Amino acid sequence: MDMTGEYRIPASREEVWKALNDIEILKQCIPGCEEIEKHSETELSAKVTAKVGPVKAKFNGKVTLSDMDPPNGYTITGEGTGGAAGFAKGGASVILKAEGPETILSYEAKAAVGGKLAQIGSRLIDSTSKKLANQFFSNFAKVLGADEEKDED
Repeated sequence: MDMTGEYRIPASREEVWKALNDIEILKQCIPGCEEIEKHSETELSAKVTAKVGPVKAKFNGKVTLSDMDPPNGYTITGEGTGGAAGFAKGGASVILKAEGPETILSYEAKAAVGGKLAQIGSRLIDSTSKKLANQFFSNFAKVLGADEEKDED
């Protein structure tokens, strides 16, 4: 499965870069995230509960950041296991471009699933993946824009 997306974030590129590397912000933004831990500048682990169609599972995952180019972007790769539900693995290239006071975040992602998840059907997996990505970036934009929204009142 391949996905691409582009989001306008109401913050500077430096602020977006910092937030993408802040585990407290990531925990608020990742749908179903129960726990996230930073082991080094490039290694994280997380526990996430996700529901794909009739299958709900708790995934334990490992994430690695590479091709670090602050504040322009990086490559993120990860894999998670959800017990009987199966596994998911994939990666994404994330690019940040400044546009005035805002940042355009674009990504290209590839993912694969196995086990019960693979039996559900690619359409449902694709739509759920896109929904989760949209939830993450919507949450991320809200968290970063929260200070600016307060200032406008």
